Amino acid sequence: MARTTVANQLAAIRKQRELLDKKEQALKSKSHDKVLAQIVSMVKEAGLTVADITKALSSGKPAKVVKGPKAAKKGALAGKKVAAKYRNPSNPDQTWTGRGVSPTWVQALKTAGTLDSALIAPTAAV
Repeated sequence: MARTTVANQLAAIRKQRELLDKKEQALKSKSHDKVLAQIVSMVKEAGLTVADITKALSSGKPAKVVKGPKAAKKGALAGKKVAAKYRNPSNPDQTWTGRGVSPTWVQALKTAGTLDSALIAPTAAV
């Protein structure tokens, strides 16, 4: 019975690796052929030229997609600071503008029905 040496085992492993590499390349080639066929059909449908594709590839950025009309702009006060409308009666440092999610103290006043007690009196314009 012949012993297998480390060198023989390594040679066998290298041979297996080469066979697996060849199989991998064959599978990738089949996959690439299918993908390329899809890309070519999409290019033809879109009416793109080789120059268009080359330009897009060389810029490193995908070509800009032309979208439909832009969404309507937000209101004129969107993102603007608004004066506080309510002040916490138990902690005057806490205020709320009346916009967005209401703080817990406002929710508590709402459930008690006394939110009007927290209204800040409007200052007279000078």
